[in-house]
Amino acid sequence: MKISLVVPVYNEEDAIPVFYRTVRGYQALSDYDIEIIFINDGSRDKTAEIIQTLEDQDPLVTVVNFSRNFGKEPALFAGLEYATGDAVIPIDVDLQDPIDVVPQLIDQWQQGADIVLAKRKDRSSDSRLKRQSAGIFYRLHNMISRPKIEENVGDFRLISREFVEKIIQLPERNLFMKGILSWVGGNIAIVEYTRDKRVAGNSKFNGWKLWNLALEGFTSFSTVPLRIWTYLGFAISLLSFAYGAYMVIDKLVWGNEVKGYPSLLASVLFLGGVQLIGIGVLGEYIGRIYIESKGRPRYIVKGSRPKSNVIQRDFARKNRLNPGDAVARNRREP
Repeated sequence: MKISLVVPVYNEEDAIPVFYRTVRGYQALSDYDIEIIFINDGSRDKTAEIIQTLEDQDPLVTVVNFSRNFGKEPALFAGLEYATGDAVIPIDVDLQDPIDVVPQLIDQWQQGADIVLAKRKDRSSDSRLKRQSAGIFYRLHNMISRPKIEENVGDFRLISREFVEKIIQLPERNLFMKGILSWVGGNIAIVEYTRDKRVAGNSKFNGWKLWNLALEGFTSFSTVPLRIWTYLGFAISLLSFAYGAYMVIDKLVWGNEVKGYPSLLASVLFLGGVQLIGIGVLGEYIGRIYIESKGRPRYIVKGSRPKSNVIQRDFARKNRLNPGDAVARNRREP
């Protein structure tokens, strides 16, 4: 039985050797063929050289080099496309997701689960700001989006081959993998674990990248932000009408003078700000439609050709066959 580990890497020259030794030295996985797929997301250090050496030495190591930095989400998607295992596990190279959790994921899958989530027991290893911001994100996302995503679950999970095939058929370019992996559904199991410290190097994610990822999650799986501005427009219109009626009655009945420019200026500035925010929300959706309409590839691979399983999948999709039929048909053709 083959298990594929999808490992996105970006400037991880220090962590890769430790990760590789840990995986290959873990005896609990010795009964499986463990395929390691390194997705090099445009690294500028010695990452490409290190993983290429590993591929040359180990037939179960596959290297995919991006032509530039496309981001972690496209890297994860590429890993799913290149994986050949009966089950696929995205995992970080820093080993914060412990390798000893992998047998537990496999066990749940063998008991019938389609997707097995690795859920953190707590976020005590994170800073207070990160814990609070993560809590706000999960609550807000699950309030306005469908499907909901499980709290404290990252990319670390097991996905069966059946559902990997379903995921890689999705055509979208704006990727929010946590949402996509929740959207496909299936029989879900959960394994709880405690996250470890990083074995080497520093995290490449910063606040700005996390903010953009959160925006991607909101706009990819919800239209509620657009509806909010419709409701807000109705509310402001009603308030404006009520205030206008009050001023007319105040003038006609009690003879009070209408107050001057300060209130008018404040109202204009308020409405102008609301309109700009609304235009910004609308722009986020239009921008994503624009990107999707171009139909550009999610990533570009440098110095590598697609593996045979990727070619067979593409052939199958174009000819409406399943991958097994595609292989058989290719063998029959001269």
